[in-house]
Amino acid sequence: MTRAGSRSRSPLAPRSPLALRRTLPAIVVDDTVDAAAILLDKWHPEGSSSGRSLFLNSTTPDEADSFLRAAKDLHRAMLFYASGLTTKDLHGGGHGLIEAQELLDTAMRRLQLELKILLASLPNVIQFQHDDDIQSTDGLRETCGHLRAVAEAMLAVGYGTECVSIFKAHRRSSVAAALQCLQVFSPSLQQATINKLTWDQIDPKMQCWLAGARTAFKSVFVGERELCDRVFAGDNASVGDVVFSAVADDQATSILAIAEAAVARAKRAPERLFRVLDVHDALTETIIPAIVVAFGDESELKARAVTLAVTKVADAARGMVASFEAAIEKEPAKATVPGGAVHPLTRYVMNYLVFLADYENALAQIYSAEQFTDTSSSVGSGSGGTVGSSSTVGSGSGGTAGSSSSVGSGSGGTAGSSSLVLSSSTTLRTLSLWSNPIGWLVSVLKLKLDAIAGNYREAALSYLFLANNTHYMAKKVGGGTKLEAILGEEWAEAQTAKARGYMEVYVRRRAVRRPDVTLTQQLALARQRN
Repeated sequence: MTRAGSRSRSPLAPRSPLALRRTLPAIVVDDTVDAAAILLDKWHPEGSSSGRSLFLNSTTPDEADSFLRAAKDLHRAMLFYASGLTTKDLHGGGHGLIEAQELLDTAMRRLQLELKILLASLPNVIQFQHDDDIQSTDGLRETCGHLRAVAEAMLAVGYGTECVSIFKAHRRSSVAAALQCLQVFSPSLQQATINKLTWDQIDPKMQCWLAGARTAFKSVFVGERELCDRVFAGDNASVGDVVFSAVADDQATSILAIAEAAVARAKRAPERLFRVLDVHDALTETIIPAIVVAFGDESELKARAVTLAVTKVADAARGMVASFEAAIEKEPAKATVPGGAVHPLTRYVMNYLVFLADYENALAQIYSAEQFTDTSSSVGSGSGGTVGSSSTVGSGSGGTAGSSSSVGSGSGGTAGSSSLVLSSSTTLRTLSLWSNPIGWLVSVLKLKLDAIAGNYREAALSYLFLANNTHYMAKKVGGGTKLEAILGEEWAEAQTAKARGYMEVYVRRRAVRRPDVTLTQQLALARQRN
């Protein structure tokens, strides 16, 4: 009993008299089919060789090439038999065509097996070294060469559907496994799950997402794109595009959907601003450039990622900055600190800004004119936003902020006149806030401190309060910090000079009450305490 795909007639069997009258092309085609039958019998997909690979077995490199040529020859033989150019003998357009088709189908089943073996030998994450001196990826390059040869052979003879189906199924599974290892996409980290979690539960998951998403787009998807480009090259490039899209599109979209859901849950709470800015940095620094490389500059995925960064993340960040500003303004102006010491609000805001300065580039992009042109919208107290758990910053007390028009009024005399006071007009506000939110927040803080200083009953204490708080701000900014790079070295020096000026006014006013101590001595004592 013969096996399916094998020839029932031996190549050496005597031919019928009719066969002797065949044309020379027919003889050549018959001999080609006979030779292919012998090779297929050795490498039959259900035979003893099914556990070995034509391509990965170093003892059979010539046979691998011969097998690929045999597959092409069988396809040509089918076309020849179907052309009607042969005589109506045993082989002409009848038995010969059927036999060649059966052999070709057997060859394709063998190549499908080879395709699975080769794909199984690949790692989940494809990483090519583009240095000719590095041999760590020689095996990977060789395997890709074999995959390309198999794919080209299958596509050339009309078995592209089977080839693409096997490739897609295997690589989708590999990419999914790689993403799970990166903890960037799992049952516990999906868009639907994020919507049901509290922020305290979301935040640690987003830390994993930030690291995993960068690697996923920069390594996993870019590597997969290069694999498809290498296997489906030349005339088959369009097939590679379809395969890559089927393997990666929905998985990449799911990763972005997680960030979209997390940013939406962040709302306007200022303490969540840093995580939102982390997402912005991941998108602009790594993810979007990698999407351009892997998915294309005109891809829907790139448009979605840009929308996430430029619109959703940026809007959320601006809302959080506005909420932080509102929280500063809502600090009660009557909440003076005993002895004119540094106010908790000053400590909280300046420490917040120290961390915020690490995101200078992100803030510059978010507040750039190209990304935000609606300068007529109000920010801060006029935005109508809620501050959330941080509605009272620093001191933890509630109440209504004092009016900025009262800065420097009352017993403080001219205490507020030398501090930085900005107009709340739309034009100046736009110039300050949209170009430098950190500078604007410092301005808002100084206005609030002026208002608090104006509520001291003793004029001298108002100057001491301004001296201490201005000195604290200058100290936080100076010394080569990122805040100093943003606000300027001159700004820090000017605040230090103002702090000294406030202290001198304080000492002079105290000198009236301490006639036994000279002004020079009181200044020296005050500077020692501060």
